[in-house]
Amino acid sequence: MAASKDAAANKPGPAQAADKPATTSPAGKGDAKSKGIAVLEGLLGKESAPVIPLPGRNKIEPAKKAGKKSWLKGLRWRHAIIGASFLGLVAVPATLASLYMAFIAADQYHSTTSFAVRSIEGGVSTDILGMFTQASGGSTVSDSYILMDYILSERMAAAADRKFKLEDVYATRGLDYFYGIGSGLPIEDKLAYWRDMVSVNFDHASGIMQVNVKAFDPRQAREIAQFIVDQSDNLVNSLSLSARNDVLRAAQDEVLAGEARLSKARAGLRDYRDKSQEISPEEGAKLAVQLIGGLEAELTKLNADLAAAKSQMSEDTPRIRVLKTRIESLEQQLAVERQRLGTGEKAATDDPNAPDVAGRIAEFEELETEREFAERAYTAALSSLEKARIEANNRQRYLALFIEPTLSEMAQYPSRLLNALLVTLGLLFAWGIGVMSYYNIRDRA
Repeated sequence: MAASKDAAANKPGPAQAADKPATTSPAGKGDAKSKGIAVLEGLLGKESAPVIPLPGRNKIEPAKKAGKKSWLKGLRWRHAIIGASFLGLVAVPATLASLYMAFIAADQYHSTTSFAVRSIEGGVSTDILGMFTQASGGSTVSDSYILMDYILSERMAAAADRKFKLEDVYATRGLDYFYGIGSGLPIEDKLAYWRDMVSVNFDHASGIMQVNVKAFDPRQAREIAQFIVDQSDNLVNSLSLSARNDVLRAAQDEVLAGEARLSKARAGLRDYRDKSQEISPEEGAKLAVQLIGGLEAELTKLNADLAAAKSQMSEDTPRIRVLKTRIESLEQQLAVERQRLGTGEKAATDDPNAPDVAGRIAEFEELETEREFAERAYTAALSSLEKARIEANNRQRYLALFIEPTLSEMAQYPSRLLNALLVTLGLLFAWGIGVMSYYNIRDRA
């Protein structure tokens, strides 16, 4: 018993065991390992782990708690900024836009009209729908685009301003300063507002053009739409007339040139006939040849009679003298007629500059050839002019109006719910992009 008591008295207590190094015995190593696991579990935040008093532990815990409080404080500050930005950039503007659309925005009425630029060339359609939907090729497509540009051009806006006074038609209604037009604006600003109030849609397949005009009064919207139709019709007619004149101008110039040439040829032929006093020298030559032939036949007969008389009578008989006289006269006449075929006028008029029959025929043939060629050219020019006129008529354009400007009974614009929704979505989208950009930059930093 005494020995056991001494062993118990010599057994180290808990404090002494803690002061001894861990490497003194295997049992000490196991105790140190369990203490390390307990400290690690305490650092990981496990509540079930035992808290082991270690040197310096009381100094580390306050710093850890202070860091956690600062993180929560920073998180609350960022959330407050994000919430405030949502209210200022999304909620409040969207609410104001919705209130504006619901109670302040003025009603707008629209007038719609539809027409198409058509050409009369090609086959004629047998149904009414074909009159408006048959495509005449690419010839009218360019005219349709020209008309679209004209409706939305500064010239159209200026013409509408002179007729309707746009500042009065689209003046501010009540507190709606957003959709109303200002006063004293330059033509560029009026054109921008005109393009907001007038829209043009063109269907390339059918060639149909639809014009939509908005205004604060339905009657004014219809009047402006009718004005656009009238101006468009005038433009199409002027383009058609200009194209027709361009096609006919060249043909008309050819006709005028051919007519002048033919008149000159006819005047030259008339002067020649006045000078020569004959319709045609060829006909005169034919008559002269016939006359020479008759004279030669008569001269041959007289020579035969003279030979027969000489065989029966003496030279001094009256019959032989008469025959000789007649033969001499015929020979002189025959010589004169033969000279007229070559230089007849020289012998007859003693004019060295007077042409003979051959010269007159050559001059007449030249004049006659010029006249015939001028007539043929003039006839061809007239035929070309007629063809050009037919072609110009086939190329003629016209405005086919098949929907008159309408008169609205109910306001269609502005789209209050849609506009408010679009404003809200746009603001929300922009705000979301800003928030995501901030967090992206913060994470990368």
